[in-house]
Amino acid sequence: MLSAVFPLVRPVLQALDAETAHGLTMGALARLPVRRPPADDPRLGVTVLSRRFPNPVGLAAGFDKGARAPDALLGLGFGFVEVGGVVPQAQPGNPRPRVFRLPEDGAVINRFGLNSEGLAVVRARLEARRGRPGIVGVNIGANKEATDRIADYVACTRGLAGLVDFITVNVSSPNTPGLRDLQGEAFLDDLLARVVAARNEADAGTAVLLKIAPDISLDGLDAMTATARRRGVDALVVSNTTVARPASLAGAAKGETGGLSGRPLFSPSTRLLAETSLRVGTALPLIGVGGIDSAEAAWTKIRAGASLVQLYSALVYAGPGLVEEIKAGLVRRIEAEGLRSLADVVGRDAAELARSA
Repeated sequence: MLSAVFPLVRPVLQALDAETAHGLTMGALARLPVRRPPADDPRLGVTVLSRRFPNPVGLAAGFDKGARAPDALLGLGFGFVEVGGVVPQAQPGNPRPRVFRLPEDGAVINRFGLNSEGLAVVRARLEARRGRPGIVGVNIGANKEATDRIADYVACTRGLAGLVDFITVNVSSPNTPGLRDLQGEAFLDDLLARVVAARNEADAGTAVLLKIAPDISLDGLDAMTATARRRGVDALVVSNTTVARPASLAGAAKGETGGLSGRPLFSPSTRLLAETSLRVGTALPLIGVGGIDSAEAAWTKIRAGASLVQLYSALVYAGPGLVEEIKAGLVRRIEAEGLRSLADVVGRDAAELARSA
């Protein structure tokens, strides 16, 4: 239904500022009756994190920050949905305007600053959907004014484990001052040790994921992957938005501060994904994020090492029909190469893509 309506409402949404348009979209989704999407081709199924994902195409964090409509979003055909980011205490984030479209570049810049309704509100919403089908995860962070940021991650883990399938530790948002400092080896080691311990105490069946920035050095990547493996993280999400500004950007908002996402992020995030795959092999599953706007882009992420992929920014321009387009395109690639499943492709070309993506 939404896919059919989107071409009609797109001019109206594009005429509004980006955050207002998104708010209207979320309001509509929250009011939709919950429905199951048609069954996916079984060749799209992926088994990771001790779960069977019906397809590998997920919705990235940031779209449904408050867990208002995860089931409606699953109904659009996503194989999984990640809500959040969530922080313990409600906070407004940065002043508006704080999100900017770059249509010429197929990109978005945001500096939301982890605006959140807070842990209690999100927990209540997730508690209310307990027992419903569909794989849902949550992205967690720390309050801007927190004196002990690691304690914030621990509080979110304790409060949400058991209500979601996975918890993503976000230390890579560029919009909370000092947050990326937690990617340093000593901080990260302590953070992950305490989060995994809190998860084990609350609900050992909830997976713990770590989301990393695309702007780290390869030495930093070496340290992060080693720490994640040592501390028992279940998967890595590669990557968050970037603070870099490619010279090719043409949009009028290209000078705005914040994290850049969308098409310009595809190459650097895919290169980092491939480098990560070369370091972890089959020891840790990877989720590829950044610039996915087509089946070909999703296929490349899988070749680079991703068992699952996530998108968000492309929906701003293509609408919800993009999800089914990507899945159909993946099936065509599977058939063209005579493969049994996507598992046959994961990481196949990581070495090549690490050099050339």
